[in-house]
Amino acid sequence: MSETKINIVLIDHQQLFREGVKRVLDSESSFHIIVSSDDYSVVKTILPLQDIDVLLIDVNTFMQHRYEIKEEVFHNDSNIKVIILSAEGEENYVTEAIKIGVHGYLLKEMDIFSFIEAIKIVKNGVSYIHPTITHDLVEEYRKLTSNDLEEEEENFQMPLHLYTKRECQVLQLLTNGQSNRQIAETLNISEKTVKNHVSSLFKKMNVNDRTQAVVMAIRKHWVEL
Repeated sequence: MSETKINIVLIDHQQLFREGVKRVLDSESSFHIIVSSDDYSVVKTILPLQDIDVLLIDVNTFMQHRYEIKEEVFHNDSNIKVIILSAEGEENYVTEAIKIGVHGYLLKEMDIFSFIEAIKIVKNGVSYIHPTITHDLVEEYRKLTSNDLEEEEENFQMPLHLYTKRECQVLQLLTNGQSNRQIAETLNISEKTVKNHVSSLFKKMNVNDRTQAVVMAIRKHWVEL
């Protein structure tokens, strides 16, 4: 009896990397590559026609089309497992991806054996986050929860008297995973103004980066998820 193959769609904007991954997957008898492309729109075309088990997609394309993926893949009673491929484990992207519902987050630097095993693990219903990313997330969470005993009695409503309306908007958009440029476009302000708001937020929240700011905002229920 032949082994049931894992049907994979590979989307990555870097042609050289995409072709390399395709060669690796083609060499594995348990995988079947339905299509390999740099264009997410092919997924929309294939969805009603093919049984897709795994969608491998680079982080930039995922972030660009995340709301479409949320509606077309995650909210469509689909069994498709979505795995993100990334050169770096940027915490704000990881947080946004997990919030949307991805099943795996892999780094492009990982070895071939681990890469293949990760896909199989996710296909079998177990989430897989690259260990480096997991470590970074745990460290960030540990920093922000080190004073939990002192913070238990705090009011979990955002102290609006300390933050401007615009800063509250920027914090929400940071939580949504938007870059400074995307925030500027959303709020119709300059990217420089966004950077000033972000800097002010960091100072008032006593954090060093957007990951710490987002995690704190989520923990204190200052933002909507």
